[in-house]
Amino acid sequence: MSEKPIIGITMGDPASIGPEIAVKALLQQNIYEICRPVLVGDASVFTDIISRINLDARINSITDVSQAKFELGTVDVFDLQNVDLSQLKFGEIAAMAGEASFQAVKTVIELALEGKVDATVTGPINKKSINEAGHHFAGHTEIYAHYTNTKKYAMLLVEENMKVIHVSTHVSLRQACDLVKKERILEVVDLLHHGLISLGEQNLKIGIAGLNPHAGDSGLFGTEDDEEIAPAVEEAKRRGFDVEGPVPADTMFSKAATGYFGGVVAMYHDQGHIPFKLTGFKWNQEKQQMDSVKGVNITMGLPIIRTSVDHGTAFEIAGKGIASPDAMVLAIESAVQLSKNKK
Repeated sequence: MSEKPIIGITMGDPASIGPEIAVKALLQQNIYEICRPVLVGDASVFTDIISRINLDARINSITDVSQAKFELGTVDVFDLQNVDLSQLKFGEIAAMAGEASFQAVKTVIELALEGKVDATVTGPINKKSINEAGHHFAGHTEIYAHYTNTKKYAMLLVEENMKVIHVSTHVSLRQACDLVKKERILEVVDLLHHGLISLGEQNLKIGIAGLNPHAGDSGLFGTEDDEEIAPAVEEAKRRGFDVEGPVPADTMFSKAATGYFGGVVAMYHDQGHIPFKLTGFKWNQEKQQMDSVKGVNITMGLPIIRTSVDHGTAFEIAGKGIASPDAMVLAIESAVQLSKNKK
């Protein structure tokens, strides 16, 4: 048991599906076969969701990881005691919820830096609620970078064959174009290469997307592809990376989905997220809800391991008991894999 990594898992926004998917994930036998999970957040929130949707579980509230039992059916919660249930409303943006979710993230980072957990997994947060609480971060990635003093980092999305890293993420599209620079692309290629190895990927061929339609078409539709991306590709080859590009994005992702590339570099948020979510998100038109929401978000470049679900708070179904834990399970499994390779 002691050889299994301890995984710290944050609550996410308490008004979201975060607490529900965390508990549901920890009610699966296979999770305890591969790791020792502990939730980080307010224990009363987890007790409430268990009662509300009739889950067969009990809460073990702790103030130190050493107090955890790590037993199926008993959910260990590092209790922050920072949510007033009488004020909590599912599906609503609120400073209290933002503060609680932020403190869960900050605490799990501290636990990882202190070596009390081997890896961290984050539930979905609401950026507006966190900002309402006075914490002005664009998202999890930026919070982790700040509290680990990390300067070079990137978001890597993983779902089966599709492994996508981004040159930029939470910035405007206009700003994203300005951030397409040779050195940043090389930095991201290096992070992706390392990530593929850490995940046990055998195919290390990397596709690098163009920014403009048809990768600029020799300068006809923009100059960034010729002036920044192509030189980055050539330099990456010189450094020994197996890369191809700039590849027009509309063809690169279709090849990536088949496994042609081990991983790909997207130039901005939606260029990578849209094809990725088409792979992992399955919408049920008849039920008007998601049948499955898969995909893992990994922050590369950190001194600690961080994976996350790659979906939002789903406020519209919070508290209803219908949220899928698929992505949370995959995020935990990825954290375990990364912790093994780190050791």
